[in-house]
Amino acid sequence: MSTTSTASPYPFELPAEDREASPYTGFTRAHWEAAADGLLHAAWKWATPGRALLDLPGRPSRSGVRSDGLEGYARTFLAAAFRVAGAEGKDPHNWLERYADGLAAGTRTAGRDDAESWPLILDHTVFGQPMVESASVAIGLRLTRPWLWDRLDAATRDRAEEWLRGALRHTPAPNNWYLFPFSVAGFLESVGRGDAETARARQRALDLLEVWYRGQGWYADGDGRAFDHYNGWALHLYPVLDAYLSGEKELSAHHGGRLGEHLESFSLMFGADGAPLHFGRSLTYRFAAGAAVAMGAVSGHTPLSPGVSRRLVSGSLRYFLERGGAGRDGLLSLGWHGPHEATLQTYSGPSSPYWASKAFVALLAPEEHPLWTAKEEPAPAEDADRVLSLPAPGLLVQSTRDDGVVRLHNHGSDHVRPHEGETAAVSDPHYARLAYSTATGPTASANTADNHLSLRVAGSRSSRVRIHPLGAGHGEDWGWAASWHTPVFAEGAPTVPGLRVESVTVVRGRYELRVHRVLGAPAGARAEQTGWATAPEGGVRSELHGLYGWDGQEEVRAPQGTAFARWAVLPRLAADVEGTVVLVALASLTGRPDAAPLAAAVSGVDVAGDTVRVGWADDGATTRIAFAPLAVDHTR
Repeated sequence: MSTTSTASPYPFELPAEDREASPYTGFTRAHWEAAADGLLHAAWKWATPGRALLDLPGRPSRSGVRSDGLEGYARTFLAAAFRVAGAEGKDPHNWLERYADGLAAGTRTAGRDDAESWPLILDHTVFGQPMVESASVAIGLRLTRPWLWDRLDAATRDRAEEWLRGALRHTPAPNNWYLFPFSVAGFLESVGRGDAETARARQRALDLLEVWYRGQGWYADGDGRAFDHYNGWALHLYPVLDAYLSGEKELSAHHGGRLGEHLESFSLMFGADGAPLHFGRSLTYRFAAGAAVAMGAVSGHTPLSPGVSRRLVSGSLRYFLERGGAGRDGLLSLGWHGPHEATLQTYSGPSSPYWASKAFVALLAPEEHPLWTAKEEPAPAEDADRVLSLPAPGLLVQSTRDDGVVRLHNHGSDHVRPHEGETAAVSDPHYARLAYSTATGPTASANTADNHLSLRVAGSRSSRVRIHPLGAGHGEDWGWAASWHTPVFAEGAPTVPGLRVESVTVVRGRYELRVHRVLGAPAGARAEQTGWATAPEGGVRSELHGLYGWDGQEEVRAPQGTAFARWAVLPRLAADVEGTVVLVALASLTGRPDAAPLAAAVSGVDVAGDTVRVGWADDGATTRIAFAPLAVDHTR
């Protein structure tokens, strides 16, 4: 019996909830199959007559509408492939027939400018998006080989191989893109079409993964310091899925071990409502954030129990389906809940959100798998207050059980490529802020930056661009992370000689102690510290309280809002600064309407030179932060 009715939050029919097996989400494996089918039915209404392209409505990406149409085919194929492979070839909606027809039509005259032909795979610098899609096509073919590839005529198989080999012969973007030819090569080898070219592509990607691995289960997305959701839905997913499908035990142990370590921290990054952290780029992929959790459960490389794994992946899927991620027409929109322009990158097109299909890797676990038979258990954010420091990526995770909100304090992840200089023009709101959460999003670039320490010099506010981590650590119920940056300005001189900001965040419970040491501030400079951006009547409340050095406080508007609020406000502190100055503030983001005022949390603040001591009112503990050299401790 279906739960769908006029009041249903879902755009397509889902089975009845099962609150006995899934007390937190009500979702079962049948819900995942129904969600995949619903998303596919909606997308296929926009297919070309030959079925080679899915031209979904919406603003095109910078790669153009033909590439976008291929993207629609490839990314939905991934969902269909997981759906059919997980059902051992059962295909009640004949998805694979459609994709077989599309493969034949798209490769027949690849590169031609007509109604069906796929664009060729070229270097990433010349609209290389088809290289991204080649991986989804290859994985889809690999997953469904007995029911699709093996039934194709020889000419279509040869044409498909020639098109796919474009990924091996052209240059990827210098990041996770190297895993796309890796995946293409894995498929070709799996069907007996491997050679020196495929071996080279695979080894090249595996070698780069060793360079990009920074420890604690975290990869940088390229040679810089970008740590984000690409860890889960790309840098871990592709090698572990490849090893799972090939049965290569050595690669499975190596990359699976790293995935397991990644999940120890990443599993903390989902709120009690199912939301993943709103942090990093490509957030329109939404519930793809659960792909790493699902891959861990399917492959066995996970520290999580099956009940916790299902709680996380189903919670994320349900979160977005309930909040308009798939609109009334069943299409995934470009945005977060619903459409949201500020969340997007220029490479995103109408079909881009369908990388969310990666979460359906969960369906590779059959019905009898513990992922589906075990009873759901609480998510980490639901069973205790948690603090975890990650020195390798420079991140600090903080969650509170009473409201289920997870916060990420960023002291190590930026979006500056190694060859780029520091300029305010490359400051990215999804990386440059001091903190992110599962309940808030960053403000748009044109609005006042949330969670930011800026310096105003000659009327221009500074940006935080390249982040230099200084360390991180945690105890039983508290943690810290620190970094420094050079303030850069969009107007006037890009930098001020000798100007530097050192920042330390200390967390305990819902509290965030934010301490900054500004060095080399010129005469007439003014420091500004902002807090979380929230809706005035939203479900969470933002507070910011100056403890030392601040002389002004106000509420600032963000008319462009965030991914969570059409219109937002944020608190801001200010102070005149010159030379070397220490500033101390206490911030909070809470879902508790009865939370006590921040001023009551601290019993005293003492600043002596470069050392700050803060006393806590609840238990008499003292937090000490010393600069030069940096030291952070917490004693009772």
